[in-house]
Amino acid sequence: MGIRENLIEINRILPREVKLVAVSKTKPVGDILEAYNAGHRIFGENKAQELITKQPLLPADIQWHFIGHMQTNKVKYIAPFVSMLHAVDSPKLLKEINKQANKNDRVIDCMLQFHIGEEDTKFGLDMDEAIEILESPWFKELNNVEICGVMGMATYTDDMDQVRREFRYLKKVFTELKTRYFSTSNSFKEISMGMSGDYMEAIEEGSTMIRVGSSIFGERFYPTN
Repeated sequence: MGIRENLIEINRILPREVKLVAVSKTKPVGDILEAYNAGHRIFGENKAQELITKQPLLPADIQWHFIGHMQTNKVKYIAPFVSMLHAVDSPKLLKEINKQANKNDRVIDCMLQFHIGEEDTKFGLDMDEAIEILESPWFKELNNVEICGVMGMATYTDDMDQVRREFRYLKKVFTELKTRYFSTSNSFKEISMGMSGDYMEAIEEGSTMIRVGSSIFGERFYPTN
């Protein structure tokens, strides 16, 4: 099936309240346009350089989500237009997003990334680090970021029981933070978890936003040097 047909099929089985981020990293502008012309508007990229190259070539009403690890020195390049950053994992990054958003007279939506998988290579906060951020005096001074929820990446494994446990943990984190820090916030509502191989399990465990690439665009081909 093509991109349009893949999107139709995924949207057919998605609950209405779950948002689909089409992960377009490494994919050409033509593929993104094909998805756009099929009615899709939310796209995810994980490299700042690739995103700032693509963004001017595509329709202005696309919502660009940055879903990868964000280097602090790259925030300024995407701050003028990015809709949401999924992977905020340090005070330094959060402060820089606020600084660059302020320069652009914007409020940028962010999610706190939690380390939920077993791999050491995964980025993310633990609960103590998140609490330290949320209870710090400087956090209350951030007027140009909006914390909208939590994000996590499950272990890359065929053991779906393990994957479900990790998703359940992220849902528990979300619920605890919502209760303790965001009970009056209408914005704090997203749980970004689930990708092409496990998004149905993620939805069953409480995901409100899935990040799907290969199931829409086909397998990625990374250039070799």
